[in-house]
Amino acid sequence: MADLELLTQSLARNVRRWRTERGLTLDALAARAGVSRGMLIQIEQARTNPSIGTVVKVGDALGVSVTTLLDHQQAGPAVRVVPAEQAVRLWHTPAGSYNRLLAGTEAPGPLEMWDWRLEPGESSASDPHPKGTTELVHVTAGELTLTVDGTEYRVPAGSSACFEAGTPHTYGNTGDTVTTLVMAVSVPPPS
Repeated sequence: MADLELLTQSLARNVRRWRTERGLTLDALAARAGVSRGMLIQIEQARTNPSIGTVVKVGDALGVSVTTLLDHQQAGPAVRVVPAEQAVRLWHTPAGSYNRLLAGTEAPGPLEMWDWRLEPGESSASDPHPKGTTELVHVTAGELTLTVDGTEYRVPAGSSACFEAGTPHTYGNTGDTVTTLVMAVSVPPPS
């Protein structure tokens, strides 16, 4: 089975599972996630490959990590090693920018670790996450232009930043060399 097909099938199975576990109807989940009921039906029937933004919104509304939504294993051991070739690339550009979901867990709420590469002049914008979501970034090369709620911050290689991600934010590279960073996202459990 191709990687994309495996991800689409896993996403369908896991969204149905977590929606049912949370006792949510399609309409209720659509309203919480800010996506259409039709999109959720397509996701649950494995008829679409939604954008990373849509997957994040659905995960946030369900209170589970993107890792959990894309996990192709029914149940994992107490320790789960994610081989490099199984890191999931969810966003990329023709110029070579990308992000990869390296690992994630559900204790006490979703916690994810990402690997990012931003080519010069490229950026990736994110809608606000649920209140209480925190993001940590560590820049390993280049300089990150981090914009949070309209304010721009420069984070050079070797530096780190943390912020509450309940507002719009953008990861950008306004320099002339590649920017790489590692990011961790902690989402509070659903109330």
